[in-house]
Amino acid sequence: MTTQREPLLTPVAVRDLRPTQITVGMREVALKRQMIRSQSARKTGTFLGSHMVPVVLGPKKRNYVTDHHHLARALLEEGISDVLVTVISDLSGLDKEAFFVVLDNRGWMHPFDESGKRRDYDAIPKTMAELIDDPYRSLAGELRRQGGFAKDTTPFSEFLWADFFRRRIDRDAVAKNFDKAMKEALSLSKSKDSDYLPGWCGPTSD
Repeated sequence: MTTQREPLLTPVAVRDLRPTQITVGMREVALKRQMIRSQSARKTGTFLGSHMVPVVLGPKKRNYVTDHHHLARALLEEGISDVLVTVISDLSGLDKEAFFVVLDNRGWMHPFDESGKRRDYDAIPKTMAELIDDPYRSLAGELRRQGGFAKDTTPFSEFLWADFFRRRIDRDAVAKNFDKAMKEALSLSKSKDSDYLPGWCGPTSD
């Protein structure tokens, strides 16, 4: 088993990438699609060269994505066929059941659905095209861009923020008036209720 991050010199087909989560924020995907469309193919190539997708090699040498799911989905929808990946671990010698247990215990997967409920491993889609929309993940992504919390190395940190908002902001409110929901999210992000979350940067007394 290898654990070093080893860039592959040959591209991997985006359609063949395997997710390690069930949901994405489709608003986040749309923003990445807009970015891709707004720039030249050369600039997109440069961007992708510096944003290689981290993967774990699983059974049958399949590439399981551990980050950049939104980017991968956007590339798929924009018809970009290949992407460079970085192998962070080779677990291809494991059977599928053992493989998912290792992913889970190393924090390399997020088997939670759009309602924030943990699901069995077989609920994780087999392709990026099958990822389900979680509007609270979009809310968390926009909040980070607006400075509501800092980027953090905690795995799937945006999903922790998404779950925090899921229990405090009505889903219909997010769907009907995203900007208004964002104002509420920004206020909540500065409260003591959220100070346990990764990247919290609310006011302190010291």
